[in-house]
Order: sequence, then structure tokens, then C-alpha cells
Amino acid sequence: MNTNLLAKEVQLYINSNINADVSKIVLGKSPFAEVSAAELANQIAAKKKAEKKLPTWFNQENIIYPSTLSIEQTSSEDTAAYKQQLIRGSSVLDITAGFGVDSYYFAKKAQQVFSCEINPQLSEITAHNASVLGLNNINCLAVDGLAFLEKSTEKFGTIYVDPARRSSSGKVFKLADCTPNVVEHLDLLLQKAERVIVKTSPLLDIHAGLSELREASAVHILSVKNECKELLWILDAGFKGEPKIVCATLNADAKQVEFPLNDSLTTNYLLEDVTEGFLYEADAALMKSGAFNAIANLYDLQKLGKQSHLYYSKTKQTAFTGRIFEIDTVLSPNELKKAKQLTGNVIVRNFPEKAENLVKKFKMKPDQQTFYLFTQLGQNYVVVKTNIVQYY
Repeated sequence: MNTNLLAKEVQLYINSNINADVSKIVLGKSPFAEVSAAELANQIAAKKKAEKKLPTWFNQENIIYPSTLSIEQTSSEDTAAYKQQLIRGSSVLDITAGFGVDSYYFAKKAQQVFSCEINPQLSEITAHNASVLGLNNINCLAVDGLAFLEKSTEKFGTIYVDPARRSSSGKVFKLADCTPNVVEHLDLLLQKAERVIVKTSPLLDIHAGLSELREASAVHILSVKNECKELLWILDAGFKGEPKIVCATLNADAKQVEFPLNDSLTTNYLLEDVTEGFLYEADAALMKSGAFNAIANLYDLQKLGKQSHLYYSKTKQTAFTGRIFEIDTVLSPNELKKAKQLTGNVIVRNFPEKAENLVKKFKMKPDQQTFYLFTQLGQNYVVVKTNIVQYY
């Protein structure tokens, strides 16, 4: 870590050039003898990436940033704050700390946090920033987290691990294909903590993950603005029973709902034609849960069809986690062809054409308020013209 980055004139330069073209800076000559052009460019680029993702760091003076890749890979403040409420006990071990965002939020609740990062430079940066941010209960250790755990005689309230995939090819992966290998070291983790929290990409199949992780009491699915950000697997030592699925949308209007693991509930299907009422499109977290029938039952909705994953009710259910559309008109695709100068956005659910093709076909111009839902109702393909009344 180059402490010369903390000089007042260097910090002023970084802040003054926060919106500058870093490619020009890196190719130019640094105005500072002790700080290279490459270091300046990296600080500017990394801080810019932190502006919305990590506002606490962005707005704090004298923060030192690692590589932009480390900023991209770290948790956002929204997800880290959510994880804070899941920890147990007074001590937390973060065995894959990285830039230390999760450790920072754990330390705001726990009495003591051990933040392990195998990269010594990154660990040094994390320790510096923790001090600048006013937290003196984070112990930043430049060690392999699992090696530290094996030697430690302490039992922690919570152990947190964010394993990295060893291969980026393909969309399906197993926890055993990640580093550290949580499955291989599961006995150790559960022996040394009341609770283990494992963070994974939302690409991991929930049933596949549960087949690898015993003693899982819950799986939390986190989404922001209809994008699944991460899965959190909660392992409680000695837990026996069926884990619950928790869907949390971390938007301005944050919502959280729970579903059973097995979506064995039956639901009602909308069989008749409709001319009024509301259609519901579930948030990505709910969709990831796979609890499509439970969604209908929770909000007292009807499904349009088994494969459409759209829902209907005559009255507006504002507690719903997702978008709500008020029905204007129900048309056949052939009837829509007769319309001219169409404006609106296209959503496709259980319809044999892609949205981008339909936009071109009907010469649709975008509109923030009007949405055309191409779907199937009974045995017929229909187009439902709607007005959006609730966003994600």
C-alpha cells in the first residue's frame, strides 16, 4: 500500500478528476514523484465504481482503493447491511474478506470481527480503511482464512465465507468447484461456529446447493431492482428440518417474504377471459425461489397459466413483491396488427416470439407507462395492454 496516496494534494487530484478519462491519465505523466500515473488512474477508476455501490467509502476522506476488480467483486452496501442482521454471537470470522465491506457491517453489530484476506496488500488496505471509518473492533489478518480457523481455539458466533468459482465456464456449478471448498471443510466450519453463512452467485441451483450443504436452516435470495445479486445459505449447527426460502428485495421499498422449500401447494388458474383487473410480474428473487404456486397463495392471486408465471386479481395487492399492471384492453395478436403508431414496452411470458422481435414487428416506440404483455390465456395467445401502477 502506497501511503503517499493519502497526501492532501494527491487526494485533491483524485477527487478533482473523478470523472476524467483514466486511459489518458494512465498514459500521461504523474504530477507526483511518489505516486505513479497507473496508481492515480486506479484510485480514480476504483473510487468511481464505489460511488453508488459503496457510498460510505466514496464519501469518506482518505480511503485507499484496491484494484477495480476487487471493487467489482465486493458486496454492495445494500447486501452487506442485510447480512449484518443474519449473524449470531458476539464474534464473527470472515474467512474471505476481500475489500472488507461485509466485515465492516458485521463489526457494526458484533463485538469482534476477524477479517482474513490472503492477499497482504488488500488486507493492509482493508485495515487502513477500517481505521479511517472509525471501527476498532476489526482484526485484519493477512492469512488464509481456513488455515487460521484450523489453528484457532476459539468458537465463533458466526463464520462467513464467500467462495470464488474456480471456473467461469458454464452457468451450472457446484460449491465443490469453488475456493475455498466449503463442502470439503463443512465439518470444520460447523464445529467452530454456531452459524455459518455462505454467499454464492444466484446461478447456483437451490436444490443442488442444499444437497451439498447439510444443516441449512434457510436460503436467502437477495435482489435489487429485479436483478438477483446473491444467495445466502444459513447453516446452523445441529439444525434438523426443512429449510425456509426467504426472498428479499433491497429496493427503496424493501420487502421480504418466506416460502416453503417444496412448492407443493395447489393454486387457482385463470380460465375465463378478463377485461379489467391487475396483472402481476414477480420480482427476480421470487422467480429464483421456484415457489410459483406459493406466490399465488401468499398474495391471493390466480395464475394465468402453468408456464406463464404471471398472476391476476380483480383488486390491487400492493404488498406484492414485483411489478403490477392495470389491465386496459385484451387483444388477439391479429387485432393488434390493425393498430397504428403503437407506443409501449413489451413483456413476453409463455409466448412463441421474443420481445425484441415483437417490438420490430409492431413498430413499437418505447413508453414509460404503457406495457403490452404477450402471453397465453387458456388455449389462446393474447396481448394485454396495461398501465404500470407499481414498479420493482
